[in-house]
Amino acid sequence: MAHRHLPLLAVLVLCLTVSAAVTDDRALSGYSADSARAERDWETKFRAIPNADNQREYMKRLSARPHNVGTPYDQDNAEWLLAKMKEWGLDAHIENFDVLFPTPKERAVELVEPTKFTASLNEPPLSIDPTSNQQAEQLPTYNAYSADGDVTAPLVYVNYGIPDDYEKLERLGVSVKGAVVIARYGESWRGIKPKVAAEHGAVGCLIYSDPRDDGYFEGDVFPEGGLRNQNGVQRGSVMDMPTYPGDPLTPGVGAGPGAKRLDLNQVKTLTKIPVLPLSYGDAQPLLAALKGPLAPEEWRGALPITYHIGPGPAKVHLKVKANWDIKRLYDVIVKIPGSTYPDEWIVRGNHHDAWVNGAEDPISAAVALLEEARALGELQKQGWKPKRTILYCLWDGEEPGLLGSTEWAETHADQLRQHDAVYINTDGNGRGYLFVSGSHTLEKFLNTVARDIEDPEKKISVWKRFEAHKIVDSKTDEDRKEVRQRPDWRINALGSGSDYTVFLDHLGIASANLGYGGEDRGGIYHSIYDDFYWYTHFSDTDFSYGRTLSQTVGTAVLRLADADLLPFDFTDFADTIHKYADELEKLLKKKQDEVIERNQEIQDGVLLANADPKKPYVPPAVDQVPPHLNFAPLLNASEALTRSAEHYQKALDRVTKNGGLAIGNAALRDLNAKLILSERKLTSPEGLPGRPWFRHLIYAPGFYTGYGVKTIPGVREAIEQKKWKEADEQMVRVGAVLEDEAALIQSAAAELEKQ
Repeated sequence: MAHRHLPLLAVLVLCLTVSAAVTDDRALSGYSADSARAERDWETKFRAIPNADNQREYMKRLSARPHNVGTPYDQDNAEWLLAKMKEWGLDAHIENFDVLFPTPKERAVELVEPTKFTASLNEPPLSIDPTSNQQAEQLPTYNAYSADGDVTAPLVYVNYGIPDDYEKLERLGVSVKGAVVIARYGESWRGIKPKVAAEHGAVGCLIYSDPRDDGYFEGDVFPEGGLRNQNGVQRGSVMDMPTYPGDPLTPGVGAGPGAKRLDLNQVKTLTKIPVLPLSYGDAQPLLAALKGPLAPEEWRGALPITYHIGPGPAKVHLKVKANWDIKRLYDVIVKIPGSTYPDEWIVRGNHHDAWVNGAEDPISAAVALLEEARALGELQKQGWKPKRTILYCLWDGEEPGLLGSTEWAETHADQLRQHDAVYINTDGNGRGYLFVSGSHTLEKFLNTVARDIEDPEKKISVWKRFEAHKIVDSKTDEDRKEVRQRPDWRINALGSGSDYTVFLDHLGIASANLGYGGEDRGGIYHSIYDDFYWYTHFSDTDFSYGRTLSQTVGTAVLRLADADLLPFDFTDFADTIHKYADELEKLLKKKQDEVIERNQEIQDGVLLANADPKKPYVPPAVDQVPPHLNFAPLLNASEALTRSAEHYQKALDRVTKNGGLAIGNAALRDLNAKLILSERKLTSPEGLPGRPWFRHLIYAPGFYTGYGVKTIPGVREAIEQKKWKEADEQMVRVGAVLEDEAALIQSAAAELEKQ
């Protein structure tokens, strides 16, 4: 009412000032009112420092030449990064590890029947793209950790090459035994495709980029647009990382001096059959030569051909031979000592190696990390000292198999288990929305950070922008309702595919992975065209979202490092566990219904219609209907977790009432120790069935997805693989760790109640 006669501009300024004041006075979990105000002052100073022009110059330098593991420019980049950190007054050093990294010696893919065609297996340079012509330094197109092999066999198209596709082939009466399969990229991590093919008797595997998924179906291709052109090839590792990541020769221990190494024939993470990647230009003649059954509609890509499955008459020759060399890694490690809780660590990482020039993957996020580190150096000069120790890490060897982070963390495993509170990761950045995945004990904290960061284009919080995106993107009214009504948007769970894996899945350290994207069309993944030219024309061209990523992750690091009480939350976590339990019950019911339906089809002879008319029809065996499983251990533990989470929150609310944090220093140390232990409690030393390196019982990459997460994986995968006894056993194991988690949270709540 009093503003009625003020000029409009003055009203807006006053409103903004009031809004800013309200923002500055908002409570921060783990802080008293006074310490929150001081923290927000430091955060405001921090967010003003990162500079988009600096990021552009860093990228130009770091992506100027190919820098895969073992190249001179990879080492040169690491030494340059070290020098920059020291220039900014930071304590930094390089740690080296020696790892197995095969590179191609011989490669061949030829169509030998019914016509002749030789695949180029090459990405040509483009005159408009200055660094695409560095052929002498570029890694050839290949899949690292493929077995050597020389095979000639009929070709079979297997869609994405995931287990469901092989079930479909069985229903169609098509076998891949003794064949070379060709699968399109997508729906799973690439290393799953040769693994599943070998399990079904294939002798070789080709993986190509179909333009429906990764090319002209979605828009203009490079260099006219940002999408993959007909010659672009996705390099990548096919190491069996769901078994264990890192150096294949030193599972579970760091690949440092004196490390005991396996013989090559003892390694479990190499493929069993040879595999190579193809462009869709090279793949089209092979697919066009196939006959046999017409591919199901959902299997058809966007090439101008009729998609058939085979086998034959197409026959291909596939040859792979590698140099099985040991290469040196260069991890750059920066340490900012803590002033109050130096034995509690916040670790922040991003890798610096690439398959070729790697402007988008990983340099776009590495340059954001650099500006964070520079900004923290500037804050130190202004008198800021973090309460906890902060480690900034630039990993080497991520692309071949998370080598640098895994070997470093395995080397320092005892220290990390004792000290590391949180690990925060990035791995690439673009333009658009903030995407967050991680431990759900960090969900509420990450939501609060996102609410405090401004989107550089929309000038609203990145939290609000992502919420609007989620509402539009929701598939059901129920999903939209939850987005609108739930105080925090849900973060995704972490599987694998980046450097957080060893921290979360092996060591039980609460972790998060962040990045911006969704509005840039990336079609140069792991190709020679992922370079400075492409990024500055088709992605975050002005580096405004690079600066925003620095502000986002740097704010999270500051807030975690400076909190008196670590801002872990268990209410969102308990809600998520309840959701996962519901999903498992629905999954079992779905499996029961599928088996009943399939058995009925067998009895009715429906599958006869899909059989090869030239072969005698042999009906498949009838499956056992999945039994009822005992969900009680999981459901009871979920309820206990909910009760303890509510208890902890009430106790925390009481001690922080009226802006205080009435907890003594000794009690704070004990409480923080319990909070740090909360993620460790979700692990088991025995690990998951068949893959003991993966110790987290709530999150893991799927054995047949690779990157994609399987939540409560022991139970979920047992149901998916029809291992009913194992499913019951894993239910008991998960229930036990959740009961232990609930007891730990109750203990922390009791400590708070004493204050």
